Formats: sequence, C-alpha cells, structure tokens
Amino acid sequence: MSDFVVSARKYRPQTFDTVVGQKSITATLKNAIKNDHLAQAFLFCGSRGVGKTTTARILAKTINCSNRTEKIEACNKCDSCESFNTGSSLNVFELDGASNNSVEDIRSLIDQVRVGPQLGTYKVYIIDEVHMLSSSAFNAFLKTLEEPPKHAIFILATTEKHKIIPTILSRCQIFDFNRIKVVDIAKHLAFVAKEEGITADENALHIIAQKADGALRDALSIFDQIVTFSGDSISYENVIENLNILDYDYYFRIIESTQKEDIPAALLLLNDIIEKGFDAHNFLVGLAEHYRSLLVCKDVRTAPLLEVSESIEKKYIEQSKELEGSHILRALGVLSKADVDYKASKNQRLLVEMALMQLCSINQELEKKNS
Repeated sequence: MSDFVVSARKYRPQTFDTVVGQKSITATLKNAIKNDHLAQAFLFCGSRGVGKTTTARILAKTINCSNRTEKIEACNKCDSCESFNTGSSLNVFELDGASNNSVEDIRSLIDQVRVGPQLGTYKVYIIDEVHMLSSSAFNAFLKTLEEPPKHAIFILATTEKHKIIPTILSRCQIFDFNRIKVVDIAKHLAFVAKEEGITADENALHIIAQKADGALRDALSIFDQIVTFSGDSISYENVIENLNILDYDYYFRIIESTQKEDIPAALLLLNDIIEKGFDAHNFLVGLAEHYRSLLVCKDVRTAPLLEVSESIEKKYIEQSKELEGSHILRALGVLSKADVDYKASKNQRLLVEMALMQLCSINQELEKKNS
C-alpha cells in the first residue's frame, strides 16, 4: 500500500499561528483562551477550504491542553494533545451535519453532552455543515445550545450561513472566515514545495493560487495534481498546460495588436487560441480581466489589487503606460457588451472577431472625438 498522503492532509495546520489567511480570527480565539472568555457556542462561516474545520480542531485541542505555550498554543506533548493527535481523544466529537441531520441524531448528541470530560477541562462538539440539519433537529438542539453544561463547547461550521435559523445564530459567537488571498496561498504553496524538495516557478504557484479561488485546500489538491504531471520541477508552462489555462502572453500580444490597429494579427491570434481548444467566451472574459488589470496599474493606489507575481506585474505596468485610461474604459465597454451578447449570438466567433476589430479601432475613434 502506498504511503502517499495528500498535501491538504499532510500540511493541515496544527497551531493557530500556522492557519493561513485568518489572523484576526485566530488572534481573537487566542485572546479568548488567554483571558478565559470562551463562549460556549461558536459558528464558523465561510466558503470551502478556508480553514473552518481546521481552526475548530485547533481550538478544541488547545483549550484542553494542560501545558499551553506562552503563545497560547497546544504543547503537543501532554496526554490530552497526544490523544487528540492520534485520533483517540474522548473529549472531541465531530459530527457531519449532512449525514446526521435528524432529531434522533441530535438527541443522541444531547445525551452525550451530559457526561463530563474524563481528561482535560472541556468536551468539544464540532458539527460540520450544520446548515444541513433539519428544522426539527435545529429545534431539538436549541435548549442545549442556550444552556449547555459548563464543560461543553459547541463549534458549528457552515458554508451557508443564511440557511441557519436566527434562533441558532443568536446563541453563537459568529466568526466569518475570509477567502484566502492569492499571495497568501502562493506563499504557502512555496513552503510546501520547499518541504517536499520541489522546485517551483513563482508564476506557476500564482496561477495555481488564482485557480483555487480563495480555497487553500483546492490549491493544495491542484498542486498535487501538477506534481504528479511534472515531477520535482513545476514550471509555468506545466501548470497552464495541465490546467488548460490561456497563457498571459496571448493577452499582452492582443493588446499590442490593437494598439498597432493590426486587425489581421488580432484575428490570427484569436484563431490560434481557438485551434488550441480554448473557449472563445472564456477568452473574452480573460481579455476583459486583462484590461481591468491594466487599469488598476495606472494608479499606485489601486496597484495592490493586482494579484499576480512580481514579474507579471512589471509587464502589466509597462503595458499600462502605453494606453490612456479613456482607451481602457472604452475597451472594457466593448468587451462587456460582447460578453452579454455572446449566449444569444447565432455566430459567436464572428461576435468575438467584431469585438477585436472594435478594439483595434478605438484609437481612431478617440482621435476623431478629440479633433
């Protein structure tokens, strides 16, 4: 049997300080433990892969640790920590709300709550995807959540906060987890690559981080996929080939063609993109995103909104100097209209080609307007 462990499990954070992208939440929880101001019910909300369940487990382990560090972290050496790390802790119960959503399941949980902890101070109940509980199960849970025994702490996690009834929300201390920033995900991927002895191009890690859309778990899964594909060296080319992503270079070349008013060059680039199997609509969306990136580069105040690597950022800044702000805004208008019209169009390729022709003609239009 293979000893391979996916990166999302192998590098799952074990302390508050190693949780990625949620510093305000982990700082608040550490202060609550330090000052002995722990709520008896927490609700962790946020999109997938942002660290809700991981933070819940770290909190459960830390509050029962008998020898916490000065930084309010679990020692990983005491009996409570060791039992938690080996999965044999009797003080931490994890329940999946999707498959244990009936009144009987909640009643069974309530019966367990009455029994005090055998080791440590608290018994912690982590209910994942709590929004999946039935309305009757929620109602059965209400009284226990409002007046739990002193030794019981509930941590509820959900991706859909709006589905939880207000009476449950009012009984919980609510923490909204942020989507993790691209730069934070890229840094964590660089750390994982270093630990695994893999050389990885900075641009490649940024592409993976962007593809993950704010979810660290998704980023690590993509990372494992790329490593399987390319071995011990991850290049930008490997990533865009494996993930079927259009190279940044195409967008830079399209802009160059529109600036030169070279319609044939722009159409040939589009043909090349379509022949490589890329969807024309995705190309439209990507080109609009490229123009948006050029626009944010025009002002140093908005430059931090650009979530790309340093080398790509320099290329954006250089190209943005060649275009006036009014030109970019006109181009975004053209692409926005083409995006809206795309699905209704009978000849979608012609629609995209017309949009490119209009982009090549923007400079002439602006000159006429100003003359």
